Amino acid sequence: MRHLTASYPNHVWGIDVTYIRLLKGWLYLVAVLDWFSRYVIAWELSDTLDIAFVLTCAQAALAQATPRIWNSDQGSHFTSPQYTGLLLAAGAQISMDGRGRAHVNIFTERLWRTVKYEEVYLTEYATPRQARHGLGRYFQFYNHERPHQALDYRRPAAVYALPATV
Repeated sequence: MRHLTASYPNHVWGIDVTYIRLLKGWLYLVAVLDWFSRYVIAWELSDTLDIAFVLTCAQAALAQATPRIWNSDQGSHFTSPQYTGLLLAAGAQISMDGRGRAHVNIFTERLWRTVKYEEVYLTEYATPRQARHGLGRYFQFYNHERPHQALDYRRPAAVYALPATV
């Protein structure tokens, strides 16, 4: 991944998990991001770090398309046989960031920063239901309305919809 640039939709996807604060407690958010378009393919919330929500998110993403390369860190969710088996069965090439290579997944890390600064830190979610609703609304906005500087101010959904040129 060091010298690879995502060149078309579904070329490279990244996945990561972050935390979302509630007034009392935490939720965990996982998302799959198309690196070329910055389009959020799928996302899921959980109140535990059990692997089920990661698998549900990955299955939802794979129901839409299959990337050529699927990137993650080497966290326990992403090295589990259930997860890697799911990706391999779909025909995705698995890429995992090595130690000291945290910047490889920079697009997903930037997504977390954007989501938190534009939605999570501005909202006091009291319940998981409120968080799910707020994040759902935000990801709809992020994908379909929010222009991205890196995309020449186009929206991720418009760039993701471009025909693939392999």
